[in-house]
Formats: sequence, C-alpha cells, structure tokens
Amino acid sequence: MLSTATRVLIPSATSFALGITFAPFLAAVLYRSKAWKKKAGKGTGIGGGGTPIFDELHKEREVSTPRMGGILIWASVLATAFFFWICAHLLSSFWPLLDFVNRRETWLPLLALAAGAFAGLIDDLLEVKRSNGGLSLPRRLSVVGLIGLAGGWWFYAKLGVSSIGIPFAAPFTLGWLIIPFFALVTLAIYAGGTIDGLDGLAGGVFSIIFIVYAGIAFGEGQASLAAFAASVAGATLAFLWFNVPPARFYMSETGSMALTLALAMTAFSSDALAGGVGVSVLPLIAFPLTATVITTLLQVFWKKVFHKKLFRVAPIHHHFEAIGWPATKVTMRYWIITIITGVLGLAIALLARLP
Repeated sequence: MLSTATRVLIPSATSFALGITFAPFLAAVLYRSKAWKKKAGKGTGIGGGGTPIFDELHKEREVSTPRMGGILIWASVLATAFFFWICAHLLSSFWPLLDFVNRRETWLPLLALAAGAFAGLIDDLLEVKRSNGGLSLPRRLSVVGLIGLAGGWWFYAKLGVSSIGIPFAAPFTLGWLIIPFFALVTLAIYAGGTIDGLDGLAGGVFSIIFIVYAGIAFGEGQASLAAFAASVAGATLAFLWFNVPPARFYMSETGSMALTLALAMTAFSSDALAGGVGVSVLPLIAFPLTATVITTLLQVFWKKVFHKKLFRVAPIHHHFEAIGWPATKVTMRYWIITIITGVLGLAIALLARLP
C-alpha cells in the first residue's frame, strides 16, 4: 500500500520529468516559429497611459525570446493527470491510488488550468501573429470573471460550500454571495499574474506557492488536491529550469492565466470544503502576487488623484529594476520572500486545524 506522501510525491516527480523532457522540443518549435513579440513593450499600461520605462528596460529581450513557454507547465500537469487516470482504469495494483482526478477535489482546478491555458494561448498567438497586444484587458478579465463565477457556482450548488474558513475562529458564512466572492478572488489572483516580467520570477514564485498549498492539502487529508498542487509545482520547476537568466522562453499569458486560475480553485478547495482556511491565508502565501496587485492599484490611484507617479514603474518589482537593482537580485529576493510568507501561511493553516 502506497503512503499518502508517496501518492503526492510521485505525480510531482512525474510532471517535473515530463517537463524537463518536453522543454527542448517546445523551445525548438517556438524558436523556429519566431514566437516572440515583434514590437517590444506593453504599449499601454493599466491606467491607460504608455509604459516608456518598462519598454526601455525590456526592449531587447522581448523581441528575441519566445513567448508561450507556459505550455510546458500545463501540458506536463495535464499529461501527468491523464497518465495516472488511464493507468488507474486499465491496471490494478497500486495505480488507482496514484489517480488524483476526482470530482470533489480536483475536477475544478484541472478544468480551470485547462481553460486558462486555452484562453491565454489565444492571447499569446494574437500577440505573436498580429503584435496588437493580444486580447484586450476587458476581454481577458471577462474570461477570468466568468470562470470564477462558474467555480463559485460549482462550490455553492454542487459541493454545498457557502462559507470561508477564518483562522482560529468560526467560518464566515456568505451564503450565495460565495459565488461573486469566488469570482472577485479569482480576478485578484489573475491580476497578480502580471508578476511574470523578469527571468525566473514567476516560475520561482508560483512553484513555491503551489508547494505550500500541497502541504496544506496534505495536512487536511486531501491527497488528490495535494497531488495536483505538487504536480503543478513540479511542472513549474521544470519550466524554471529553462527560465532562469537568460530565459529560453517566457511563461506569458498561457502560463500565467492557467496558474492563477488553478491557484484560485486550489485555495478554495483547501478552505471550508476541507475544514481549512486556504482562502484566508492566500494573501500571505501569495504575498508577491498581493504586492503586485496593491502597488498597481496604488500607482493608478496616485496618477488619477495626485497627477504623478508613486513608483517609477508598477508593479513594484519593475520599480526595483528601474532604480538600479539587477533583475537577478529582484528575482531571488522575491523567491526568499515567498518562502518566508509561504511558511508562515502554511503554519497558520495547519495550526488553525488543531482542536
């Protein structure tokens, strides 16, 4: 009989191995297709203005490094899930124990991963082929919001979830309002996905976050959800192997949208559904994403109200880059911060379950 830890670790190692194996082939296709921006820079920022400082900082790498490297992540996770699912249905012995695809814990995270991957891939293809910025921000937000509403409805109507866990206190009941709340949280996490801007930054941060949620789910007895989160972490680490400076390819929208949507579903799955507090500790565990959203909103507010910038560039990791920090220093310090806040979040989540 396989231990629960083994049921979590084997899918993680499998997705990592698949990613490492698949990466050279993906890189070859992306370079052969010249799958990079034809014009450097963001063009238009979230506040409606230009992004000259960002454009200057990234003018060379953006037009020579392929996008769509995020394919490596979601393809490895989905392939891992399918492999163990098919083996569980065709073989006996220990294989059914490695199948982490089930209705209560992982259907929604897997579907969100796939939906985000597809929508993000369309955005990336438009960006590469037309160089027009891909899908507009309102359209991307609409896609994410609709997926969030669908996820909230599934939790409320199908899984009977109507509250969120609060550390060291009784759950907070939202009733049907859990549906719009679910969508708002999903949108907030997606907004934090703009952290994908420096070599190795997003890959390192997301891999740590998913490792932490694998630990939370493991502590809550959710073996399937823990295996899913660990599988995502393994695939993201494989991506990171090729994304550390100088990056072979960028995660871009197909990776960041897939990961942020999967993270939202994972956080809610490890919350009241399992008697946990997965959502409440999310801002702490994903602190770099939280900082990304807050500093971007502050920048827009400052420009609208005071008619000047609060930061040289927003999100704040680009501000550090603009004031002279080497990109590698920013990236590694973000990794360190994510480890610290992730450990704190994990401790709170596990302690909150103690009788």
